[in-house]
Amino acid sequence: MTTANVSSATPRLTAVVTGASSGIGRATAARLVADGWQVLAVARREDRLHELAEETGCEVLAVDVTSDDSVEGLVRRSEELFGGSVNAVVHVAGGALGVETAAEADLDKWQRMYDINVLGAVRVTRALLPALRRSGRGDLLFVTSVAAQEAYPGGSGYNAAKSGEHMLAAALRLELNGEKVRVIEIAPGMVRTEEFSLVRLGDQDAADAVYDGVEEPLTAEDCADVISYALNAPHHVNLDLVTVRPLAQAAAHRVARHQGV
Repeated sequence: MTTANVSSATPRLTAVVTGASSGIGRATAARLVADGWQVLAVARREDRLHELAEETGCEVLAVDVTSDDSVEGLVRRSEELFGGSVNAVVHVAGGALGVETAAEADLDKWQRMYDINVLGAVRVTRALLPALRRSGRGDLLFVTSVAAQEAYPGGSGYNAAKSGEHMLAAALRLELNGEKVRVIEIAPGMVRTEEFSLVRLGDQDAADAVYDGVEEPLTAEDCADVISYALNAPHHVNLDLVTVRPLAQAAAHRVARHQGV
């Protein structure tokens, strides 16, 4: 996919990227900086953010999207950096916890997934929507999952959380119709990152087994490439929903293994 040309005479576009300490969020922040955007990368782990800032030159701030006070701090920092106008908010903060069946549901894990994936996205959206509107060229981009589209055994908690985020994006697209704010959803399938499966399963061997025999699962950079394309497309072009999977994956529960694809 091509990257938009950035002229020195053109004001740089601005973005806030959540979940930027690792995986897709980190890759997206780095990619947008490379595209010429001014980026404020946020996550809970401040040490990881400082590493990202040193590598890319982006601005960083430690933010917990489940905290009203923390998100208010994000608004203040974005106003300082961008003058009260933001072009894009990229919601990557999220994740899955556990693979218990619904009959054995750990409700603390369900609550945590809902708090981050859904309420966190709502909280940040509500806080930064005025700045997106002021920009005259705003984007709300949600990184959801194929788990929002396809149920699978052991996925009910994550299915429910990501479905909630998917419907948030769909409702916002209707609510903002007629305004200069696009609502974009990118739904990745199997992505191999350093932490997603490890956090979900709590064991490195179990995490590695998820990708066993899969020739080329997606990378965080693959997803960042799609996100970059969506944000840099002419603003009258809205990619409502992009589902992106590795070739080896036909569905959430159907993956070719040890077949060289």
